[in-house]
Amino acid sequence: MTSDGVRCALMRGGTSKGAVFLADDLPPSGADRDDLLLRVMGSPDRRQIDGVGGAHPLTSKVAVVSTSSEPDVDVDYLFLQVVVDKPVVSDSQTCGNMLAAVGPFAVERGLVGAYGGVTPVRVRMLNTGGRATLHVRTPGGTVTYEGDTDLAGVPGTAAPVDIELAPPSAPLLPTGAVIDRLAGLDVTCIDNGMPTVVVRAGDLGITGGEPPDELEADDALRERVHLVRAAASAAMGLSTDLETSTVPKIVLVSSPEEGGSLRTRSFIPHRVHEAIGVLGGASIAAAAALPGTVAYDLAARPGGRVRLEHPTGFLDLALDVDQAAGDTPRVSRTSVVRTARMLLDGTVFPGPARL
Repeated sequence: MTSDGVRCALMRGGTSKGAVFLADDLPPSGADRDDLLLRVMGSPDRRQIDGVGGAHPLTSKVAVVSTSSEPDVDVDYLFLQVVVDKPVVSDSQTCGNMLAAVGPFAVERGLVGAYGGVTPVRVRMLNTGGRATLHVRTPGGTVTYEGDTDLAGVPGTAAPVDIELAPPSAPLLPTGAVIDRLAGLDVTCIDNGMPTVVVRAGDLGITGGEPPDELEADDALRERVHLVRAAASAAMGLSTDLETSTVPKIVLVSSPEEGGSLRTRSFIPHRVHEAIGVLGGASIAAAAALPGTVAYDLAARPGGRVRLEHPTGFLDLALDVDQAAGDTPRVSRTSVVRTARMLLDGTVFPGPARL
């Protein structure tokens, strides 16, 4: 870090975008680091006009990457959500879309040596302790971002980043029940990488096919979603400080309309996702595959994969759910393909303190 600026990469990871830093280029965890990131992103300001944030939760993200001390891990990844209109930097969740950018970034910065074809990058997600292996395309020993993979919600095509998620150590059903009654609704609380509450859209009086801006404009719906989230936070043993925590996510599900397995609308937690988060999607895919959940009877099962429909397309995941008679269910395998791209690599200049 210099007195004038900080080395930074601006990257798209999946359907998200954010600033990616080496941990050594930032202050240690705490108020100084958070203050710097607020000034880098331009928060609090709903336009983030004086920073590199994109004025939306999906484009106001930060990834901090470092060499890992774990013997079977290459890099550690800390995700930070910089709230657009409040002076808040939250580490209460991780992000699977920005995870896709961590592999290419680690190779670009020399934290992982590149192979001639595909380079595996083993990642520890510090927010949750979860593990993932990213397979990054590195022909000629350098990262390529060009390829023929089409990602719903992202224009054009790019090189795929294959993500294999290790089975979470946390219980798949945090409350121990397939269905809970919270805030007057039957819901499924599930965590296959992201604490998520699954709610039938029909139980809220909507179809589940509404566009995000229509859902965000429905004050009565948002209030009911907030009540569910508050009740679920306590039931799942999560932080009940809903001002600074961004989990659990509330995902409304309905029967598929475009040949997929399930239709989704995801609150993240106040805005509605234009697509769906990778790890939130992994949790919904598990709910769709687990008998007895609120999603199970709504889901189609074309076989071979779970396809989640979302506002801008679909997300495909492959997973295996193991549940012997009388045993607690667990997910033994989850994989998904994302893409990533380096947008800018240089020095970012934080704005003045505004608090």
